[in-house]
Amino acid sequence: MPFVRIDTIAGHYDGTQRGAISDVLYEAVLGIGALQNDRFQVFSEHSPHELVFNDEYLGIKRTDGFIAIQITMNTGRSLDQKKKLVAQIAAGLNERAAVRKEDVFISLLEVPRENWSFGNGVAQYAPES
Repeated sequence: MPFVRIDTIAGHYDGTQRGAISDVLYEAVLGIGALQNDRFQVFSEHSPHELVFNDEYLGIKRTDGFIAIQITMNTGRSLDQKKKLVAQIAAGLNERAAVRKEDVFISLLEVPRENWSFGNGVAQYAPES
């Protein structure tokens, strides 16, 4: 159910770090109700002029290690769950992938369950008509 997009500046994170980033994100979404093996992630690398961010917005000092994470998920999570999710991701990326917490930007998008198709042209979570 969660679909995760990860955008970084090209070449900043190596394959080992990307693997750790993937694992941290997968484990975090399991904590908000994702099912085992529900792992759908897209990593995109950009040249510095293609990934534009303010390096001091809200007084947070960002570097070229900036990582933008967008998680599309079903509606229904509480504010507390969302706060725990973003804190867990930032801490996990810092500990396991050497990503500065200040460089972790997360956007959560909530959609109705019926807006998903996992293949075969079927909306698997949609109610039967």
